[in-house]
Amino acid sequence: MRYNKMTSFRVMDLVRDAKKYSDTIHFEVGEPELLPSPKVKEALYRAIDKNTFAYTESMGLLELRQKIALHYKHEYGVDINASQILITPGTSIAFLVAYLLVLNDGDILGMSDPSYPCYKNFAHMVDVEPLFMPIGKEDDYQLKVKHLREHKMNALHISSPSNPTGTIYSRENLKEIIEYCDEESIAFISDELYHGLVYDSKVATALEFSDKAIVINGFSKYFCMAGMRLGWMVLPKELIRPAEIIAQNLYISAPTLSQYSALEAFDYEYLDSIRDEYKKRRDYLYEALKGYFKIDAKPDGAFYLWCDISDYSDNAIEFSYELLHNIHIAVTPGIDFGENNTDRYLRFSYTRSIEHMQEGVDRLVEYLKNNKGKK
Repeated sequence: MRYNKMTSFRVMDLVRDAKKYSDTIHFEVGEPELLPSPKVKEALYRAIDKNTFAYTESMGLLELRQKIALHYKHEYGVDINASQILITPGTSIAFLVAYLLVLNDGDILGMSDPSYPCYKNFAHMVDVEPLFMPIGKEDDYQLKVKHLREHKMNALHISSPSNPTGTIYSRENLKEIIEYCDEESIAFISDELYHGLVYDSKVATALEFSDKAIVINGFSKYFCMAGMRLGWMVLPKELIRPAEIIAQNLYISAPTLSQYSALEAFDYEYLDSIRDEYKKRRDYLYEALKGYFKIDAKPDGAFYLWCDISDYSDNAIEFSYELLHNIHIAVTPGIDFGENNTDRYLRFSYTRSIEHMQEGVDRLVEYLKNNKGKK
């Protein structure tokens, strides 16, 4: 059975266990605790007052798709048509739609190792073979054309900024990869969920380099609307109708109230304050932890630190539970994200306040000094 090939998220087990302690410090889940723009709540109440409870069309509310199209013009100077945008119930379903669009049974889907674990699990769901290409500090945690040339694949799925490392694909590298994929007829899928949460540089969208790319984004991270379960896809024109048919059968339409609330999500002045706050949190946690763990790269975006724990342990799962049970700190074991030395990494999320994180850092530093002398 397909599910026999899938792996569970160890972090979700940790989340459940962390609830046993009233004073747990949370570094584990990548869920914003900041609120969306107040305008989002106002739009939601207006929709409720108007009894807006019916389905939208499967492609999504046209007014929202038009706002997303304007967002690409505002942020990247890219012109796309609202007809190319499909609204989805979160980005996870968008990954599944993308795979159903461009892959057949037995096809090969390329991805980096480490990478977000849902990619391979969704690949198994549709009888596609995940191909893992190891990347590390020496590659700036970016796949490059040299990696692709070593393998045969039918599609490539990348994320930028990435989960778990927070690194960004450089404009030059992204362009080279997309051009290679276009030349070799490899479908290109770009997970851009953490766009907006970029701190020291400018991030490029795949749409700047190809009209064949499938781009996936959503409202859960930058827009702080995780529980509204709302994402979107930008599709090549030839895939619009097939995507609509898949959506009609898979989920009918994304949540209607969520779509109406998202009409006010593009509040750029407010969103700038969100980005600035996460930059402060990144800077705090990076400076606080770099003296105790090796951090291969200061993250350019998202809200994660990828920390090498090999001075203390070679088993990320055991170390995660050790920290949880002894000092009530919840972190994500790196093994969730692949097999490329991931058992010696922890992912720390900096979605909580600096005050919250500081308590965790104080506990961690004291524990390491007293109990975990470097190997």
